[in-house]
Amino acid sequence: DRIHTTYMYFGSGLGITAAAAVGALRSPAMMRMMTKNSMMSLLLTMGAMIGTGMIARSIPYSEGLGAKQMAWAVHCGVVGAVIAPLCLLGGPLILRAACYTAGIVGSLSAVAACAPSDRFLNMGGPLAIGLGVVFASSLGSMFLPPTTALGAGLFSLSIYGGLVLFSAFLLYDTQRIVRKAETHPVYGDRPFDPINASISIYLDVINIFVRLVMILGMGGNKRR
Repeated sequence: DRIHTTYMYFGSGLGITAAAAVGALRSPAMMRMMTKNSMMSLLLTMGAMIGTGMIARSIPYSEGLGAKQMAWAVHCGVVGAVIAPLCLLGGPLILRAACYTAGIVGSLSAVAACAPSDRFLNMGGPLAIGLGVVFASSLGSMFLPPTTALGAGLFSLSIYGGLVLFSAFLLYDTQRIVRKAETHPVYGDRPFDPINASISIYLDVINIFVRLVMILGMGGNKRR
């Protein structure tokens, strides 16, 4: 029941994100803000995503429609608005990226669910180090043009390394959710929180999808 509820929130979050992306795409004012290439715009979007995610995670969970569910929906909507500019690459490319993402996520989730319960839980430390490396390379690629050797290397590390990293995070987070669902006490101080559990795999999937869109977009540019 706990895992079923977690994946219900996960699927609903993806639906809210898609709806928000479509809504932002149809709003010229929103698209101007999201496509503005300025440090202030970047800080605002990153702050909105991180801030709404932290608020959603911090609110205690209770069943039904409450403050936590509303904060979670706002967080998913903000993520959808932030990634909306990717839709400008074209519907067929977005659809292909979504299909590839579904294939990767389905395969990795099945591997994590069927593997021994502690196979991927020991990856936390290396994954945290890898996240720092990918984050640093993403920041560096924003200031160094991809025409330089260093800029191109950082950009490739951010895209391809990030794809591998968040695929590994999906294995880790899936197995961690299964373990927590099995061991969380029924009458503990706080109930099992399926929203916080779903946010972990939700962010993994969003990062995988975004990187696949960028990889496919670069491939299309090369063919043209």
